[in-house]
Amino acid sequence: MMRKPAHQTFLGAPFRAAADLAAAGAADTPRFAYLGLPLYVRYGHESGAPDTGLSTADAVRVASAAQGGIEHHYDFDLDGPLIPAGVSAEFFDCGDVALAGTPEALAADLAAGTAAVRDLVTAGAVPLVVAGDHSAPPVVVRGLPDDRPLDILHIDAHLDFRDEVAGLRDGYSSPIRRLRELPHVRTIVQVGLRDVGSAREDEVRAARAAGNILIRAEEVHEGGVVLLHDLAARFDPAHRVYITLDVDGLDPSTAPGTLWPAPGGLWYWQAAALIRAVASRGDLAGMDVCEFAPGHDPHGHTALAVTRLLMLAAGASLRRAG
Repeated sequence: MMRKPAHQTFLGAPFRAAADLAAAGAADTPRFAYLGLPLYVRYGHESGAPDTGLSTADAVRVASAAQGGIEHHYDFDLDGPLIPAGVSAEFFDCGDVALAGTPEALAADLAAGTAAVRDLVTAGAVPLVVAGDHSAPPVVVRGLPDDRPLDILHIDAHLDFRDEVAGLRDGYSSPIRRLRELPHVRTIVQVGLRDVGSAREDEVRAARAAGNILIRAEEVHEGGVVLLHDLAARFDPAHRVYITLDVDGLDPSTAPGTLWPAPGGLWYWQAAALIRAVASRGDLAGMDVCEFAPGHDPHGHTALAVTRLLMLAAGASLRRAG
């Protein structure tokens, strides 16, 4: 079941429920489908979603209003319009997946999220997902095709490679471990690591042993554009690519609206350059944004940054397709 947007749609795009879009069948033109996935998986004493004010997906929709209807205007961040001249493309807003949000319904909620993504893929759409906490990436990726290798770009302050926490394997400390277990997932590049999270030395060793490429935020600041290009070159152009962005991977000066801010994160232009390069490198399978807290974003700066990064991923992908 889908919930219609409470306010305007993303970029002013038409609303289509995921199942309705799937029933209409795939189109010949590239499609992008915006989807809200308000998933919050809680450990032990934690309960319910945090009080973040406006829902995460709706906050981004509101921020995107100024960008709507101008997809053919010149975008200097893309060196041309969002939809390039001579390219036909469609954007849809598929609302929010209706989730129970209780521990007892966790399995059903995870399955509902995956089913919604699968419907979008059936319609030939690339999902652009704004989720709750960072338990979402495996839920989305399980709904994507597994017939080609998939590479992952993970921007985050934290490693997210715990096998389990309090007996729970599907929480926000474990998404990259769950992705690494999928047989079609190949390269995983984790960028922006800093500060202290749930990872211990064992998890760091396990991530490296699994082949994950770990890049601290400090390395990005020191290495600059050269390092970002080197990271993008790690992605095989024959593979699909999936991007997962935890808002706390960005510096609080760029994105204050997160529950786990840490100084020294990626600046907007560093994240933008990396996302554009990776989305240009291989076929974009999808993108998610997690850990956005609108209640900590009083001026809407984080929501605007999220809007722009989603647009840049889509625009870069369209240039590859064109």
